[in-house]
Amino acid sequence: MAETRPRIRLPLVSGERELPRRTRTVSALAGDAPRPGIAVWELTLACDQRCLHCGPRAGKARARELDTARCLEVVAQLAAIGVSEVSLIGGEAYLRDDCPAIVRAIRAHGMTCILTTGGYNLTQARAEALAAAGVQSVSISIDGLQETHDRLRGRARSWARAFAAMRRLRALGVQVAVNTQINAWTKDELLPLLELVAAAGAHAWQVQITVAHGNAADHPELLLQPYMIPEVFETLERALARCRELGVLLYPGNSVGYFGPLEHPLRRPFDVEGHYRGCAAGRATLGIESDGRLKGCPSLDGAVNGAGSLAEHDLEDLWSSAPALRFFRARGRDSLWGYCARCYYADTCKAGCTTMTEPLFGRPGNNPFCHHRALELRAQGLRERVEQVRAATGRPFDSGLFQLVLERVSDGARVHVEPPRTSRALEPDGPGSPLPIAP
Repeated sequence: MAETRPRIRLPLVSGERELPRRTRTVSALAGDAPRPGIAVWELTLACDQRCLHCGPRAGKARARELDTARCLEVVAQLAAIGVSEVSLIGGEAYLRDDCPAIVRAIRAHGMTCILTTGGYNLTQARAEALAAAGVQSVSISIDGLQETHDRLRGRARSWARAFAAMRRLRALGVQVAVNTQINAWTKDELLPLLELVAAAGAHAWQVQITVAHGNAADHPELLLQPYMIPEVFETLERALARCRELGVLLYPGNSVGYFGPLEHPLRRPFDVEGHYRGCAAGRATLGIESDGRLKGCPSLDGAVNGAGSLAEHDLEDLWSSAPALRFFRARGRDSLWGYCARCYYADTCKAGCTTMTEPLFGRPGNNPFCHHRALELRAQGLRERVEQVRAATGRPFDSGLFQLVLERVSDGARVHVEPPRTSRALEPDGPGSPLPIAP
């Protein structure tokens, strides 16, 4: 079957009031399930670093991780349902001895293979094996300048080793990119870091906001506050101009947005419509944990996001029928609450990246980490902050709970406190909320 997506016309803050039109046709699987384009696959939870912002709390391998034979079967199933790009992550994927064999199989099935790594023990031998297997691009995680990065990664000389891994890979002809977490510790180091990663030969630089899950939920001081978003985007505007000069592609992660004055410049290189079009989890992307659990979103806790195990079931069956995936596909305006329920862009944006909101409030649908929202509130003399009210439990991809505080910029006086909403039930936001009306 085919799903035809309607043409979209939305005004943007930038003043470009009509977006280019496009009609896309997406082939579907059984049960009208869309074909995913990207798979993010955690090969192992074993890791050689101890990152303070690690969502899965990586360190030790999961119990009953998929063996090589089953991994190769999963590769074939990914190709069969239409996946075109497989991103191998961890933990640290290279800690599995069969990582090159899995890369080779992905390439043999005609799919693009990229690897995301901290690079701490990406030795010459490992780099050569990955290059020989056909890995097409390796994204090195570098967060801030040396002192900040090493502190975040929990390993001395982690920063130096990451750059050394870049040099090894480039010498072998492998493209290298860099991905960077934006948080309270790194936000002021983005521009000097850009100069260094460009000089090291990165062809692309992905930036993403640190999510309040896993280890980061234990360190709320690390998280950005929503009122910092305009400042972050001022930095990104300068970074975007400098990236053009340096020939580096600046790629905004799904957590970076939405519909502010930088929307078109940031997203136009990746989408002809030039704007965010809602969370792609369970529709265009899928996640796989190292024990075979299939997820719609690679970065959410499997307790509510899990779609069954690939150790026991075929991928197509799970992808076509799992209730957790149907939740992502069916989401509409009625899943939104608070400010996002009233926003002009609600039908398209759907509160942005689900991973930004569910770990904060216990359910998706209200995202304070939004450029447009922060600017509109600032124009009303208001701003938002999040405050932790319950600690995390210590499980992979777990989260605490936060309340959302609306306050006056002038004196910090609280206007409204929104407690967490810990249910995914699609409940319309009630009419009596004291929050400002979103334009």
